[in-house]
Amino acid sequence: MKRLNELALFLILLLCYSYFFPRWQDQNVNSRLDMVVAVVDDGTFVIDKYVANTVDYAKVGEHHYSDKAPGTAFLGIPVYAGLRLVLNTPVVDRLTDRLANSESFKATLRESGSGVLKQKVRFALTQVALTFILIAVPSAFLGVLMYRVLGRFVESNAVRWAVVLGYGLLTPAFAYANSFVGHQLVAALLFAAFYTLFMHNPTPKNLLIAGALLGYSVITEYPSFLIVLVLMGYALYRVLSARSAPEQSSGSSAPSTTRAFLLIWLIAPMALCAIGLMVYNNAVFGGPFKLGYASSTLWQGQHSQGFMSLTVPHWDAAWGITFGIFRGLFVLSPLLLLAVPGFWMWLRQEQFRAEAIVCILATLSMFLFNSSTSMWWGGWSIGPRYLIPGLPFMAVALVFALQQQTKRSQTRSFQKTWFVIAGLLFTWSLIATWGITLAEQQFPPDTIPNPYLNYMLPNWAAGNIARNLGSLMGLRGVTSLLPLILVVAVLGTIAITKNRQTQPLLTEPRDNAAPAWMPKS
Repeated sequence: MKRLNELALFLILLLCYSYFFPRWQDQNVNSRLDMVVAVVDDGTFVIDKYVANTVDYAKVGEHHYSDKAPGTAFLGIPVYAGLRLVLNTPVVDRLTDRLANSESFKATLRESGSGVLKQKVRFALTQVALTFILIAVPSAFLGVLMYRVLGRFVESNAVRWAVVLGYGLLTPAFAYANSFVGHQLVAALLFAAFYTLFMHNPTPKNLLIAGALLGYSVITEYPSFLIVLVLMGYALYRVLSARSAPEQSSGSSAPSTTRAFLLIWLIAPMALCAIGLMVYNNAVFGGPFKLGYASSTLWQGQHSQGFMSLTVPHWDAAWGITFGIFRGLFVLSPLLLLAVPGFWMWLRQEQFRAEAIVCILATLSMFLFNSSTSMWWGGWSIGPRYLIPGLPFMAVALVFALQQQTKRSQTRSFQKTWFVIAGLLFTWSLIATWGITLAEQQFPPDTIPNPYLNYMLPNWAAGNIARNLGSLMGLRGVTSLLPLILVVAVLGTIAITKNRQTQPLLTEPRDNAAPAWMPKS
């Protein structure tokens, strides 16, 4: 039954992420794609041949390079190298010609664009493939890991499903799980590291895995270093507090200093990632500690403030990323407000207090970072995109708030009131997140102060929503969503039916769900 729930969640998330085509002509995305194509096709990091499709580039001497953290592009290089072999076959070549002349495919493009060109179709197919493999799949797998972690805290499948789908589909994670940028990939890497440290004993193998995940997250999105520091502290706590199997059987305990040496397995892969980044920086930007942003031709005024645009938290940014109509997280996804009481309830559970502190610090670190940068709104964006790496840690706290409505100790009136509040928050999150994510074939420009009123509503009223697989079937506007709704409904119905046949969906929260490694009091 557990595997069925995980498979159903994975498929629902993956389908929702990959049903819609990635945004064509996204400057942020193209900067990374240009680097991937240049390395594989031309054997160089120089993107001079492709730079016309983006403004996000660094100029060093007479040459242009991607100014982004290279982790996402590094992963894309071997994937595109394999894909290129397929793209060059006669069968795919004929398919490319057919797409270039397909009226349905032309309908997915912007009217103001240059039309369908064969090379642009190849570039688009590359973008779709890389986004699916490197962003959508890890994002869907993140949902499975979250489902497992939540099982430590509550048995209710309904609550666990609500949290996973709420996070995956009703927050900015939904928009960026289908975009070839690093935010959602980093969220998956960081949460996978937390999962490894929390759900497994701190053996050399597990620490090595966690270290590789943490190290690669930094070279994919530099701000993730703040969460990496938090998880490194948690790894130290786990190593010092856990007991290995031989110690448990003998009743002895290894000295703390001896166990602390296990952290070498965590640090080693992180060091390798750091060395790789320094080699890349030295080769491209002229120094091991020189980042691409220092050579960017765009936003130099912002990048020159403080350290790479970072100063100190300021009120305008703090309000803007939380309750501001422009980019506010709690305007877009008010269900995340439930994390506040959720964290409070979590801290009151002594057994999992360390994990609560880890998730609180991971969440706050991203809020502090985002409120400290001079370009806090993130350009063309859906919500505060710089917060995305911390959102899964914030979402976990929702389980402690939502489980209140399933407790038999609560009065019926309390349960009903709590259910209505949670339902309203989830409903608005659905309307806002899907409404603005699917409006048009691009993210809202940063020149529109109220993207809901002046961007989302006009596009939906005109039937101008994000192009998708339904578009290729000849469906237009809202009707193109019908195949997605149908398949998701079937998957959800199968999972609910099987759950009801085996056990009730609503059960009491776990009172004693300490992991096996945790010393018993």
